[in-house]
This record gives sequence, structure tokens and C-alpha cells, in this order.
Amino acid sequence: MQVMKWSIIALAVAAGTSQMAVAAGQADSKGFVEDSSFTVLNRILYMNRDFRNGGTNTNAVTGKTNGYREETGLGIRALYESGFTQGIVGFGLDAHSLTSVKLDSGKGRYGNGLFAQDSEGAGQDTQSELGGAVKLRFSNTVLKYGNQFVASPVFATDDSRILPEVATGTLITSNEIEGLEIIAGHFSGMSSQIHTAHDDMGLKSADIVGATYAFNENFSAAVHASDVEDYWKKQYVNLNFNQPLSDEQALNFDFNFYNSDDEGKKLAGDVDNRIWSLAAAYSLGAHKFTVAHQRSTGDTGYLYGIDGGGTVYLANSVQYSDFNGKDERSWQARYDINMASYGVPGLSFMTRYVYGDNIDVGTGSDAKERELNIEAKYVLQDGPAKDLSFRVRNSIYRADSSYGGDVNDLRLIVEYPLEIL
Repeated sequence: MQVMKWSIIALAVAAGTSQMAVAAGQADSKGFVEDSSFTVLNRILYMNRDFRNGGTNTNAVTGKTNGYREETGLGIRALYESGFTQGIVGFGLDAHSLTSVKLDSGKGRYGNGLFAQDSEGAGQDTQSELGGAVKLRFSNTVLKYGNQFVASPVFATDDSRILPEVATGTLITSNEIEGLEIIAGHFSGMSSQIHTAHDDMGLKSADIVGATYAFNENFSAAVHASDVEDYWKKQYVNLNFNQPLSDEQALNFDFNFYNSDDEGKKLAGDVDNRIWSLAAAYSLGAHKFTVAHQRSTGDTGYLYGIDGGGTVYLANSVQYSDFNGKDERSWQARYDINMASYGVPGLSFMTRYVYGDNIDVGTGSDAKERELNIEAKYVLQDGPAKDLSFRVRNSIYRADSSYGGDVNDLRLIVEYPLEIL
């Protein structure tokens, strides 16, 4: 199950529309320093998972069990992105620093994926990581090699804890034709959100290709594929259509589909899955109503992780569960409201309910799961702390004991982004 992400739906919509903004070409370069930026993101995350009805959390080092996990950490992410030197081929350099600080944890409460574990079974007090990548640009095509954050439907680094995953490899992004974005990449390492080594997740290699095309400002399509050595091969399709109805009304339809099959040594076991989702959203001023259906078929459920904890662009991939079990069918109802229309800019609320059934757990009967999410977020609009945000995310998850049991997941997130350059 996917338990490490913010909102894959937002990423799916972005994937379907990002190609609308064609990157500035090399001819527009102002220089290595002149076009550079330096940003710092500070994130505090409190996370509590309560395993209901006798569920337990067992510490792998001490062997002790507890009924919940509770941890708080601070992540500091500094990112420098240079511009490109002038000329036919531009040269640039990106660099990042990632630091985590444990604010609260314990041997009996460890395990939410915020910190690495020390020899005594507790979370490490501090961790830090440095990385960088070189980049070249010719016309509207950029080649980047080194440590980087990737957002592809078939290879996506996750950013749902205090620090993100980081991939190591080469990525080419081309926007030579207006409305068309083409990517190709080869990656040889992936660092998790709790370790500083650039290949601690065990990724051998992953090759990805993809194309996204905007037919017009309201309709886009994407096709992506990946080959993750000794794990699986995937193909992905996205169709995104937006239909304005008036100045304050619109309909949006978002379709996602994955086909996955095992590959090579099959280190993840047998993989044979087709999974799709279709979401329909109606926007009316400050309100948005969404319904979605998702269906999984094949001999296994949908698998991911070695190719990035964010590689699950599906409508019913929510806070705790992905509703991606073998033969699972799931339905979602969601409501969003933006309080700016009611005189409180920066304040928003969201609630959704997802129900899944027909999950083949191999016991002669099918399992069910359900999840209720309630979220609130406020972003300061001006003043010295402009863009400081506060977010509450609460999930109530219930499932048959044969599929995983019950969990209450509460997260409090404070973020403060700073633009130094």
C-alpha cells in the first residue's frame, strides 16, 4: 500500500497540463548566475498512527510492541538551481542539501518513515545529505545528470515525509514542439526518505520514456513506459479533459491506466496487473465535487516502490491506502472548498470517502477496505511570514483483518518556503 505521498491526483493533473508551458529556450538564456535561484523549504511534520483493535507496532531492533507510532521531525531542504551559460549549448549546475532533525520519537513509537533507525532501535537525531547534478541545454531540450527529483507516472520520487526521495541518473526533457513534452531517462540509484546513501533502496537500473501532448488548452494525453531491471515493466496512459461551463463552472475528467508485468529475476515476485481509474470533477465557484471509480485486474495487485514511492498516479490513491489490491474495485466521493470566496484567502478544506471491495486475499472470501480523509490548510497571504502554511490531515482507515486491519493516521504539517535568490 502507498503510505508516503501528499496528493497524487494533483500530480496527475499536473502531468496532464505541464506541457502547456513551454520552457524558455537556450536563446533566451541570461547566464549561469543571472538566471539562478536558491530556495529553502522548512517542513515540520508530526505523525501519529494508531493501530486500532489490538493492532501493534513492533520495533525491529528491540522486539518490543506498541499500539501506535508517534514522531515529530524537522526537514530543511536547500535547493540551488543555476541558469545556463549563454551560447548554442548552455551549461548549468543544480545542488541540494537535505537535513532532518528529530524533535520527538522513541523506541516504542518509531516507524513512521521520518528517520533512520539507530543501533538501539530509536530514530537518529540528525541526518544530512548533499547532492548535485550537471545540466546542458540545447534549444528547448535539457539533459540533466546526477541527483535529482523526478515526477514521472512510471518513476516518481516521493515527498510525503520530512525529506524527499532522490534519484540518481540521467533525464532528458524536450519541449521542441509547442504543446509536446518528451522525456527519456536512465536511473541507477534511489535514496529513500530516511537514508543518505544514493542507492539504499536497491534499485539496479530503471529506463523510462514518455510523451505528453496538449491538443488544446482543455485536452491533453500522456503515454509513458518503464523497464525496472529484475522487477517489472510498466506502461501508463493518461487522458485529461476540462470543459468550462461558465466563468465559475467547469467539468474535468481524468483517466489513468497502468499495465504491469514482471521482468528478469522477478525480485518482487510475480507481477501481472492492469489497473485504471476515472475521476470526474465539477467545479462551482469555491466548491468542487469529485467522484471516481478505480478497478484492478490480473493475477496480482499493482506494485511500486523500487521505482519511487510516488509512482501511483491513480484517483483512489489517497492518504493511507491506494485501493490497488488484486481484483479490487473502489469508489470515491470528494468535496473541496476554497474559503477565499468567503473572505478568508489561503484557507481550504477537503474531505473524501473511498470504499473498496472484491479484494482477492486467497482465503476463499473477498476482503473490503474503506477510508475517510479530512484535511484543512491555511497559507499566510502577506506579511513577514508570507507563504507560511499550516495543514492538518486525518485519515480513518478500516479494513478486514485478512487485508490489514484498522488505522487512524493523523498528520500536522507546517511549511515555510524561503526564496533567497
